[in-house]
Amino acid sequence: MAERNWTRVNEFILMSFSSLPTEIQLLLFLTFLFIYLVTLLGNSLIILVTLADPMLHSPMYFFLRNLSFLEIGFNLAIVPKMLGTLIAQDTTISFLGCATQMYFFFFFGVSECSLLATMAFDRYVAICSPLHYPVIMNPRARAKLAAVSWFPGIPVATVQTTWLFSFPFCGSNKVNHFFCDSPPVLRLVCADTALFEIYAIIGTILFVVIPCLLILCSYTRIAAAILKIPSTKGKHKAFSTCSSHLLVVSLFYVSLSLIYFRPKSNNSPESKKVLSLSYTVVTPMLNPIIYSLRNNEVKNALGRTFHKALGLRNCIP
Repeated sequence: MAERNWTRVNEFILMSFSSLPTEIQLLLFLTFLFIYLVTLLGNSLIILVTLADPMLHSPMYFFLRNLSFLEIGFNLAIVPKMLGTLIAQDTTISFLGCATQMYFFFFFGVSECSLLATMAFDRYVAICSPLHYPVIMNPRARAKLAAVSWFPGIPVATVQTTWLFSFPFCGSNKVNHFFCDSPPVLRLVCADTALFEIYAIIGTILFVVIPCLLILCSYTRIAAAILKIPSTKGKHKAFSTCSSHLLVVSLFYVSLSLIYFRPKSNNSPESKKVLSLSYTVVTPMLNPIIYSLRNNEVKNALGRTFHKALGLRNCIP
């Protein structure tokens, strides 16, 4: 009898920021569009410069290039639809479209956690074992590490998305968010989701908390190694090689923990939307800026790349 009351959902409605006045939504659209374009341009430049400049063919920039790919994919999965809901008021998203968006959200999110841990390991080897660094981080090893970083996102996204969208949905089809995140979609399910929620907690521990602990462990060892360096100049140089990554990690995990690890009583849907903007929209834009402004090698490479481009242009009759 219960099955007869289930409504087959063919589409969802993203509530997004529909409660705000039209003028505010237009302002948000222009702001997020600017951030989105800066994100795509900044991360694309990082990819192009680290590929084109031989000085940036080290393992650190190889992993940075992978991070930029992830940030572009993460943005493409979420931001275009959000912009559409703001400017065109097109708040509907198909059942398949919602599942696809959630799949790529999990895939890129889990892969980024793994990649940030891999980048921390790279910095650990570079500072704590500098003489063995070229051997440990040879091209084959870093390619394997990158593959291992990307791979966990596939099973996590596949299992979690397939499982969640196999549940029956009934009643309202309104997702109180600006994208198809798991918690707001799960609230629309008309079935016992206890086992799924246990799986989600285990997945969070394995693929979010454990990489965070590995990063903390790596930087604890790095800090101990830096303190042993006798000269102030040497300490500053060692710290500067990992400060950008440490800042990126802090931004990512602080925003993530504010959303998913706060007590539910303190986590209203509206506050969650605002906090979600930090890691879905703002952080992907800041990453290339942080690596560009805080890294002389990247700044010099950007200058060389632009000079080459201008030189080629001047040669065209």
